Amino acid sequence: MISTRWIEKRRLHWTRLERLVENSGRRGVSALSPSELQELALLYRQTASDLASVREDPTSNQLALYLNQLLGRAHNLIYMGRKATGRGMWTFFKDEYPAVFRATFPDTFAAFLIFLAAGFAGFLMGIADPGFSRHVLGPGMMETIEKHKMWTDSIVTIKATASSAILTNNLSVAFATFALGITAGIGTVYMMLVNGLLIGVISVACWREGMSLQLWGFVAAHGVLELPAIFIAAGAGLGLARGLLFPGSLPRKESLVRAGATSVRLVLGTIPMLLIAGFVEGFISPTSLPYSIKFMLAGGLFTLLVLYLAHKPAAAKQTPASATPVASPAA
Repeated sequence: MISTRWIEKRRLHWTRLERLVENSGRRGVSALSPSELQELALLYRQTASDLASVREDPTSNQLALYLNQLLGRAHNLIYMGRKATGRGMWTFFKDEYPAVFRATFPDTFAAFLIFLAAGFAGFLMGIADPGFSRHVLGPGMMETIEKHKMWTDSIVTIKATASSAILTNNLSVAFATFALGITAGIGTVYMMLVNGLLIGVISVACWREGMSLQLWGFVAAHGVLELPAIFIAAGAGLGLARGLLFPGSLPRKESLVRAGATSVRLVLGTIPMLLIAGFVEGFISPTSLPYSIKFMLAGGLFTLLVLYLAHKPAAAKQTPASATPVASPAA
């Protein structure tokens, strides 16, 4: 049972959190000072922990209702209280997104390992059984490869349309891979397995026909952005699944909301990557440019991506409002 002394001691923190929420008014977090923003994030986490303790006491239903409502108001202020502005978007992509990516990198790396394992398995099965490649890729695509032609040649004649279709498809795959995290991660893992297996089978089919250079010359320039974007989206799905399956001391719903807030940010950050990848895949990858130029472009784009994701803002510019709440999903 929750003691009266404990409640009175914690009530000071709840009252302070409520006052900060009220002081923000219509201006949202922009109405709070940097120190108040730090205090808001700390009090939010503490109150969430208090709510978990209160819910274990069946006689404290009214207190649990009050804390739940207070947390809801604070959550809206922290995660949705800032209006989207040009400067806010710039700050998000410049400073916040790389920080969110690094904080959740283990999930992205796990998605990459699943994809890599499936790709290696597809390559080995294609080597062991040539009929397996035909079964996976279909007779039409296999006949094109056996004729030493790239199935992407038709893109050259309809670059603009193809680029738009490619972008739409990539965005659909990324968002579906993320959203399937709600299936406890099963759907996300499935997407990584299927796509990894497919790339492994295609690579061995092209290798058998001496077309490895054509394949990787096509894939390299846009793949260095497209594939990391898909891995990040899959990592976001795995993060969502972790929030659902392992809530820790938080209520499962609250854990899922926190994980979802971070995962949505991850997926939104992949949109520029997929935009650039779609343009490159539609206008550069299928062209007759020398492979050396395509590989140099791939190296340049990948280097820029790594530098961007490794970027850390100056301490004075890093506001607690963006970093603290997001970096603690379901902690």
